[in-house]
Amino acid sequence: MSSIRISFDGQTLDGQDGQSIGGILLANGQRTWRTAAGAERGIFCGIGICQDCVVTVNGTEGVRACQRTACEGDVVEREVRA
Repeated sequence: MSSIRISFDGQTLDGQDGQSIGGILLANGQRTWRTAAGAERGIFCGIGICQDCVVTVNGTEGVRACQRTACEGDVVEREVRA
């Protein structure tokens, strides 16, 4: 497998080609990346049902980090929802 890099809130994170965004975030010590109703969220179900892991990827909101395969150069940002 080859290595890839993504950006998360301005920080460069390393991952492996084929790895999910959620997997890269977890492997780099990020446990939460969304705020909803005042609570921090991250991976909960890990299969795309709960939507706790949604992030903004390359300007597209509502992307499930557990389902989206990371691509070299992806720009990932936290989402804050009321």
